[in-house]
Amino acid sequence: MPKKKTPDSSKNPNPNVLGLRAAVVEQPITDTLETNYMPYAMSVIVSRAIPEIDGFKPSHRKLLYTMYKMGLLTGARTKSANIVGQTMRLNPHGDAAIYDTMVRLSRGYGALLTPFVDSKGNFGKHYSRDMSWAAPRYTEAKLTAICQELFRDIDSDTVDFVDNYDNTMKEPALLPTTFPNILVSANSGIAVGMASQFCGFNLKEVCDTAAAYLKNPDCDLLETLLAPDFPTGGELICDRDALRDIYATGRGSVRVRAKWRYIKEENLIEITEIPYSTSTEAVLDKVAELIKAGKAKEIADMRDETDLGGLKLTIDLKRGVDPEKLMARLFRQTPLEDAFSCNFNVLIAGMPKVLGVRQILEEWTAWRTESVRRRIFFTLGKRKEKLHLLKGLKRILLDIDKAIRIIRETEEEADVIPNLMIGFGIDQVQAEYVAEIRLRNINKEYILKRVKETEALQDEIDDLEDILQDARRVKNIILEELKEAAKKYGEPRRTAIIYAHELPAFEEEDGPEEYPVHIFLSKEGYFKKITPQSLRMSGAQKFKEGDSLRQTFETTSGAEVMFFTDRCQVYKTRLSEFDDAKASILGDYLPAKLGMDAGESVIWMVLPGDYSGGLIFFFENGKAARVEIKAYQTASNRRKLTGAYSDKSPLKAVIRVDQERELAVYSTEPRCLIFHTALLTPKTTRATQGVAVMTMKPKYALDTVLPLEETPIASQSRYRVRTVPAAGALLRQEDTEETQITLE
Repeated sequence: MPKKKTPDSSKNPNPNVLGLRAAVVEQPITDTLETNYMPYAMSVIVSRAIPEIDGFKPSHRKLLYTMYKMGLLTGARTKSANIVGQTMRLNPHGDAAIYDTMVRLSRGYGALLTPFVDSKGNFGKHYSRDMSWAAPRYTEAKLTAICQELFRDIDSDTVDFVDNYDNTMKEPALLPTTFPNILVSANSGIAVGMASQFCGFNLKEVCDTAAAYLKNPDCDLLETLLAPDFPTGGELICDRDALRDIYATGRGSVRVRAKWRYIKEENLIEITEIPYSTSTEAVLDKVAELIKAGKAKEIADMRDETDLGGLKLTIDLKRGVDPEKLMARLFRQTPLEDAFSCNFNVLIAGMPKVLGVRQILEEWTAWRTESVRRRIFFTLGKRKEKLHLLKGLKRILLDIDKAIRIIRETEEEADVIPNLMIGFGIDQVQAEYVAEIRLRNINKEYILKRVKETEALQDEIDDLEDILQDARRVKNIILEELKEAAKKYGEPRRTAIIYAHELPAFEEEDGPEEYPVHIFLSKEGYFKKITPQSLRMSGAQKFKEGDSLRQTFETTSGAEVMFFTDRCQVYKTRLSEFDDAKASILGDYLPAKLGMDAGESVIWMVLPGDYSGGLIFFFENGKAARVEIKAYQTASNRRKLTGAYSDKSPLKAVIRVDQERELAVYSTEPRCLIFHTALLTPKTTRATQGVAVMTMKPKYALDTVLPLEETPIASQSRYRVRTVPAAGALLRQEDTEETQITLE
């Protein structure tokens, strides 16, 4: 039970004022997380970030339903500001968030293969981060025709309706989509501790695949669902094994490259389609970086010529350049070829699940089957009600004059219905229906026409009841709806499919010649790369006043190097980016060279090599974290990684471990302990806090870490421990010989 602290009245400056001091409740952190944080986390997961089986997040669903109720499915466009204002009755998160949602769903923005909002005005472009959309007062919108498939029979009890946030309105919990929109609409979301990333598939292919699954749940999905399709087009490099893994697990990635053409007359390249996951600005920035670094000397100029006709990036070539070879290199070095990661995380009955395509189709068909059955049951109920009324009308046909006489002879209006019920042996509902018939319709012709409907109505009721009892007929209804949706709204693929063997093969160009070098890092962040010849001529290193050597290595000029900073970040680059220097100069100042944040400084240097082995980070609080070097390996050429190590305590040392060995840890007390690195379990999470190695007394901290062979310790058994954490032993005089400290 939480303990409640009694307020100290002596500290209250005015005891006559009530409530001046609040009570403090002590509570375990686990209880606090369970009480406060977990409800927030689940709210983000369930009510915001993860799509449901209809393919929509709550924000999408609220917007589209509001537009449907406004009559924008068949009516004319209206101001976007009006739509946003109406949507706030269901979505209280603010007009900006609602309008952003509308933009993403719009045809003008181009983020979806099948847009749901028919937009007019400037809605920006998905492929450009700088082309912002106009304010909602300047744009107009309505629903696109395909939204008929989203709202078909929504008023026929096909889905559940729930209260809105203030219980003043009802809104659908899901939309009764007649096709698997979850696979058609690209969707992404970041929740608490999880994320979702859906790629889009072609509508016709999805409908054909759903139909094939309904007929045979064990069908080969690759026969009908060829590959993802993106609204920005491009060319997808097809790997059938990778696609099978994505379809089976819901996780994986596909590679997409830009589509281009060479204009020989003008000696230029036009890029008309780019990968869905990048932007024109990102491509331009990367190409500009290559040109500045002298790695794209074939390019004379590159510019953005995007206009109302669509995307176009133009590259002017120098004379004699092979465009095929140039584009092959740009695909390797720029976002013109990029990967799209898939993470099919979807809410099923309020629980997030990562599902493969077959599992998604299984869930969708089960849900759609229930929606169709609910619609049929609703229709059946309406038909039975009508039949019941017509049976009462048939009774009246036997003696219309009697009915008129009963009504005329009844003195009180309230007695009309009871008298008709008694006179003809009908119930109250039937009597109410008969009593409401207009005077002009009290004729034999009208009544006979109504009575004849009973036979057709009874046949329809029998048919509906048969459908409810026959799962095959329900399946056929779903199949027919899928066929209709594919026929009416299906479009050709936008993303072309190519195979790796179809791509032109070019030999990798020889990089710069590699040669031996010595590298030096000072404590103030100055870096030098010196050849052995130059080092032999002048071995005395020059440092800034108050500066000294921190680390030095022997390596080659093309090696990769990582610089860890005091902001828990790491900068990756290659030594080829640095010019050869001399011992007599200060060298490159890394914060300026690498474009670090203001006030950020380098504290350690590591040569990752082939990314084997691990790094052990030692912190001032006595903890150590062993992280595999491959945790810093990235598929793209990222120069900066955040969260390089834990920020819970200042970093004191970094030791590279290629094979297990013993290390000596010193504290400021001074104490020392020797432990084996095998006691530390390698982690793949860079920001892990690690485990305690040396227990610290108050006012003391971890100071130094050295490989055992580099220490002057004579009586090693005195300091060696078999388990950690340990306090270590006080240093003896004979074990404290001053030595040069060089950490790896």
